[in-house]
Amino acid sequence: MANEEDDPIIQEIDVFLARSLLEKLYLFQYPIRPASMTYDDVTHLSAKIKPKQQKVELEMAIDTLNPNYCRSKGEQIALNVDGTCTDETSTYSSKLMDKQTFCSSQAASNVSRYAAAVYKKGELHLTPLHGILQLRPSFTYLDKADAKHREREAANEGGDSSQDEAEDDVKQITVRFSRPETEQARQRRVQSYEFLQKRQAEEHWVHLHYYGLKDSRSEHERQYLFSQGHGLAENTELIKSPSEYLMMLMPPSVEEENEKPMAPSNVLSMAQLRTLPLADQIKILMKNVKVMPFANLLGLLGSGTDPTAVLRCVQQVALLVQGNWVVKSDVLYPKDTSSPHSGVPAEVLCRGRDFVMWKFTQDRWVVRKEVAAVTKLCPEDVKDFLEHMSVARINKGWEFMLPYDEDFVKKHPDIVQRQQMLWMGIQAKLEKVYNLLKEHLTPKKQEAQSAHPLLVSGEQRVNMAKAKVKQNFGQLEKELQRQKAEMKSSESSAKPDVANIRIKEEPVSLEEPMDTSAHEGLNNGLVNGLHPAQGPLDPVNGHLPGGCIDRVAQELKAFVSSTFKKQFVLTLSELKRLFNLHLASLPPGHTLFSGISDKMLQDMVLDTGCKQILVPFPPQTAASPDELKVYALWEAGDTYDQHRQVLLEIFSKNYRVRRNVIQSQLSQECGEDLNKQEVDRVLKDCCVSYGGMWYLKGTVQS
Repeated sequence: MANEEDDPIIQEIDVFLARSLLEKLYLFQYPIRPASMTYDDVTHLSAKIKPKQQKVELEMAIDTLNPNYCRSKGEQIALNVDGTCTDETSTYSSKLMDKQTFCSSQAASNVSRYAAAVYKKGELHLTPLHGILQLRPSFTYLDKADAKHREREAANEGGDSSQDEAEDDVKQITVRFSRPETEQARQRRVQSYEFLQKRQAEEHWVHLHYYGLKDSRSEHERQYLFSQGHGLAENTELIKSPSEYLMMLMPPSVEEENEKPMAPSNVLSMAQLRTLPLADQIKILMKNVKVMPFANLLGLLGSGTDPTAVLRCVQQVALLVQGNWVVKSDVLYPKDTSSPHSGVPAEVLCRGRDFVMWKFTQDRWVVRKEVAAVTKLCPEDVKDFLEHMSVARINKGWEFMLPYDEDFVKKHPDIVQRQQMLWMGIQAKLEKVYNLLKEHLTPKKQEAQSAHPLLVSGEQRVNMAKAKVKQNFGQLEKELQRQKAEMKSSESSAKPDVANIRIKEEPVSLEEPMDTSAHEGLNNGLVNGLHPAQGPLDPVNGHLPGGCIDRVAQELKAFVSSTFKKQFVLTLSELKRLFNLHLASLPPGHTLFSGISDKMLQDMVLDTGCKQILVPFPPQTAASPDELKVYALWEAGDTYDQHRQVLLEIFSKNYRVRRNVIQSQLSQECGEDLNKQEVDRVLKDCCVSYGGMWYLKGTVQS
């Protein structure tokens, strides 16, 4: 009571709620402008608003007569934005930057707690705010100037060549058919930035008329800030109990719930996960984790889950590797999908990943180059396979990421035996597809199955290597002495009676000797990084079987011939890329999987009537050796063979050539005036245009 007497009520003020400007009153803020420098006296040229987005744009004049205004800069900006022409689309019609645009952004998303107050004659009149906007200068005119600059550069660059852009009359287009949109895809699209931008652009601007601070219309509108009637019927909102009044002043915050970010569509919480059937729970967990011990899987599924049911379900979506469960390949790569790196179909990816999983059933270590050589997949796909289930170790290879789970293997021998039978079936399929060698099928000694690998110091390694060299040297020395003794004993034995030896005589064949040129082309040292003795076909006296060689040569020649009839000019790098794509499309066990070396491929290119074009690349070129080798089809059997040969002779002396030079050279060598369509046909067969110059296909440096 004493405190209340010390703090007496000095004055009571009536509060009124004005509703005339409800949902029409905005508060403008200029955060980069001092409060002492207002825009009240600045001429406002135009104003417009998007009511749904609460977006406002104001256009204000700039005082060009002010001594602080740089006229030369203003003229330069206007010239950059509009150029030399002046029309209705010009931003600055006076050829001078004489105005600037202010664009708004919302300062607060929830303004229900804010109001504008006017105090007059002992009364406080409140009008709720509809929005609080902050206005800042807009620099969209710089985007327009940048676009003008790019257009001028393109025009100048294109103007250097006389007719080099005329060949773009016919362009190849790719037609794609969109799939039916799922609900998850629709939600992601609705929440995307592009969709929001498009939706904002759909709302039309509402143009407004601006009235100054001292204008009579402004004075009239300001009267609406006062409550029009002081009767109780007009302000029933303020006749509340104290608790209701406090609730109105400080309503419970719902902003956190509204603005809570949505989880990605492919992410489930553990609570949501446990509402799904057991099989779906295991599939989702294995698809996300990819490699998991059985004990960890049981822990994630929660207490009370039947281990027998879990074992039954996990075998449907995973395979046992090193005592741990690894998700199946067809779960990660469903049917009708493809690789994001190379575009290889899901079936080929599944075979390659199964090969990696099978290698880890044989050993804890896998070499990436070996996987790539067998599967013929791109390095990115192979790296994805290995990262799913292993960890890279420097100078060693890829090690399986989890230790060998001996507890599971001992507790469930029946599951282990069933999984071994599955792997035997997978191994049989892989043998047919990849023609695996015995060295691939023979498992290495798994010395590192324990969780604690043996650490050997550098000095110990050197001593072990020295001891091994001494041991091998001694064995080799003994073997040499034994061979010398055998040779001496054989020489000292009685010599055979030459007179009693009869030689079987056979009629001399009049046929031509066996042609081994095909063998010379096929046996050239290394076959896709492997020695022929390690290739997928067994060697016979150092050569592959003759029938197989013929089939391989025929298939390779058919591929090279059809490819060059379509492309006419190819670098070795591009030809190898097309050949790898061709291999990926072939059925398992095809003869071309026997291994094709670079030399074999180049020899076959020359045998099919192609020639190597020695293009004089610039000295500073960053092209690889395969990109420097350019081959072209010399004779295609059509009427344009002579024209293409003249064109290729031109590019054997020049790295890039202008169109007018090519056209004059063709007319001079062929003895006739070629029309535009004929020149376009020859150029499109062999060349590409870039920056007003023509290059042979594949020789343009990025």
